[in-house]
Amino acid sequence: MTDQYCVIGNPVAHSKSPQIHAAFAVQTGQGIAYGRRLAPLDGFADVVRDLVAKGYKGANVTVPFKLEAAALATRLEERARAAGAVNTLSFVDGEIVGDNTDGPGLVADIVRNAGVPLAGKRILLLGAGGAARGVMLPFLQQGPAAIVVANRTLATAEALVAAFQDQVTQVGACGFDGICGAFDIVVNATSASLSQALPPVPASAFTKDTLALDMMYGDQPTPFMQFAARQGATTRDGFGMLVEQAAEAFAIWRGVRPDTHDLLTTLRS
Repeated sequence: MTDQYCVIGNPVAHSKSPQIHAAFAVQTGQGIAYGRRLAPLDGFADVVRDLVAKGYKGANVTVPFKLEAAALATRLEERARAAGAVNTLSFVDGEIVGDNTDGPGLVADIVRNAGVPLAGKRILLLGAGGAARGVMLPFLQQGPAAIVVANRTLATAEALVAAFQDQVTQVGACGFDGICGAFDIVVNATSASLSQALPPVPASAFTKDTLALDMMYGDQPTPFMQFAARQGATTRDGFGMLVEQAAEAFAIWRGVRPDTHDLLTTLRS
């Protein structure tokens, strides 16, 4: 019998995860089926319990349920504990096991696919929700010079930073109106692009040497990417991160890691 997986989100119809995992299954010879599940904003836990009852083996979790997934899991892997957020669930022996592959996926896309090292760089992280929490530890492990977390609610950014104080990397928090200076890498981890909105980041955060990456992706550049490009920055959407985090999740579920290079090239074209 084919093992069942899916991605849970709201919205979720735009997700390319089913296409990605189908390609991984063909490449690795794994027999899986992967779909989408739209969860009501107040019904995430019910959807997960329904999947478990129907014999699903696991699920990915996207906006806005990553924090709720961490609370629902009966066991958290180290990356998920550090993040306080979950994007990958495994249903194993009656347990709901939570992991987080967002950070490793983003690091892989920036360092390997975009060819931009994180070591010694100044990083601006826009947003302090589940997406931002998931990338903090993997970013710190790369040895950047500084990470600044900017969020509409300062207290939320401060709480995130407090959980990731680092003796080597300078880690700070501010409101959007407190962003000062230029950065080597600016990551939009807010959900603004889902509604075609621009997070209130100043033009001074970008230079011609900045990599501006939006975790969201679509057929057209997001407002964040368009704004950054007007400042001379190099822009990148979240599709590479999506493929890389999916490969990590696939490896957790199936015990084999698919190659992403050819798939990225094919899907982007």
